[in-house]
Amino acid sequence: MSMTDPIADMLTRIRNGLMVEKKTVVMPMSKLKKSIANVLLEEGYISSVDVQNVDSGKPSLAIGLKYFEGAPVIDEIKRVSRPGLRTYSSKSTIPTVWDGLGTVIVSTSKGVMTDKNARKINQGGEILCYVA
Repeated sequence: MSMTDPIADMLTRIRNGLMVEKKTVVMPMSKLKKSIANVLLEEGYISSVDVQNVDSGKPSLAIGLKYFEGAPVIDEIKRVSRPGLRTYSSKSTIPTVWDGLGTVIVSTSKGVMTDKNARKINQGGEILCYVA
């Protein structure tokens, strides 16, 4: 069975894992999911990103969830652009989350990056998700 929105599935697995206080969540891997996970790792929202090769030949992505004093580091993680309604933004109209305290993950022609990096290199793109 095919999945219509694998990015939303990834974010939901992270959100559900945080609610039940899991240490890691595992999901099928893709290049885009790995790029998003690497941005989350660079920004300090998660603790680790590991690619696990399974005997079936399909790799999976294990994401280590991060907590601070018993509370999840990620308060909110929300999908913005979806297959039925893509959301694009130019370099001047990239949104901010919580007045700059959160992060917007943007897919640009230069790769997947945060809103701050996209503004720095004057690139717009598809708004993938909000993280706060």
